Amino acid sequence: MNVKELKEMINLMTENNLVELEVEKDGYKLRLKRGIAGFETKEEYAAQPHIITQPIVQAASAQEAKAAPAEIYHVVKSPMVGTFYAAPAPDQEPYVKAGQAVKEDDVLCIIEAMKLMNEIKSEVSGKIVEVLVENGQPVEFDQPLFKIDTKST
Repeated sequence: MNVKELKEMINLMTENNLVELEVEKDGYKLRLKRGIAGFETKEEYAAQPHIITQPIVQAASAQEAKAAPAEIYHVVKSPMVGTFYAAPAPDQEPYVKAGQAVKEDDVLCIIEAMKLMNEIKSEVSGKIVEVLVENGQPVEFDQPLFKIDTKST
């Protein structure tokens, strides 16, 4: 099973509002279950009292809001939940560092999920602007991992 197939299963769950999906393929059994903060369903979560706080960000003036630069970098996001590894082994150099040029399909990192090591490859060519995750850190699905400047090829 590869990352693309896993993404398709997650999209299938989201599109059809499924809470649980179990798949057997090639001798592997995968069970995906989604919920919010320990609740089985969205309805169960919504029934509980909770407080949501968000920071308030305001521009000092309309001119500042217009002058704010748009995000110009390609952001590589995690295709799965797992543990981020910057290098192939603890005693080796990271696959990429800030300032390094990368080409499409270059390996950027590994995400370990369910004892499987999944190589995350660049979708674009450019220069690594920033590595947003530290080695050994747990990552969530769709969490930004890298910023790549595609204009620096």
